[in-house]
Amino acid sequence: MPLRELHFTDLPSAVREAEGLLAGGYTQMGNWTLGQICFHLRVVQDCSIDGYPWYFVLFAPLRPIVRRTLLPRVLKGDSPRGIPTTSIYVPGNDLDDSVEVAAFAESTERLLGHTGSYHPHPGFGRLDRELCEKIYAGHAAHHLRFLRPVG
Repeated sequence: MPLRELHFTDLPSAVREAEGLLAGGYTQMGNWTLGQICFHLRVVQDCSIDGYPWYFVLFAPLRPIVRRTLLPRVLKGDSPRGIPTTSIYVPGNDLDDSVEVAAFAESTERLLGHTGSYHPHPGFGRLDRELCEKIYAGHAAHHLRFLRPVG
C-alpha cells in the first residue's frame, strides 16, 4: 500500500491531523505508532528553543550542502526515507498515543508562541520563524504519511 501524500502549510494543521488520527483510528504503514511519531516530532522541534546537544555542532560544516540538497525536499514533505536519526530522537515502544499527541500539540503552541531566536538547526543553520515552521510542518508530513486514517 503506498504512503499517503501529505503537505501541511503550517504546524497547527499537522497537530489537527494527529488529533484526527487519534480520534478516528489509523493503520500503521511504517515502524512507528502515532505516539512514537508525535514524540519524535516534539523532541526534534523542542530543540529549536531548548538547544541541541553539543555534538551537533560537528555537522556545521555540512550545513550548506544539506541546506541546498535536503531542505527543498523537506519543505515539499518529501524527506528521504530510511535516514537513521540520533538516539535522543528515537521513541520508546511503550508510548501512549493520546499523551504524545497532546504533548506534540503543546510543543507546537510553545514553538509558535516563542518570541526569541531559535538555536541553529544542525542541518540547516539559523532559521527565521517562517522557515522554522515550514521545516517542522514538512517533517510532520513526512512522518504522519506513514499512518493511514481508518475508513
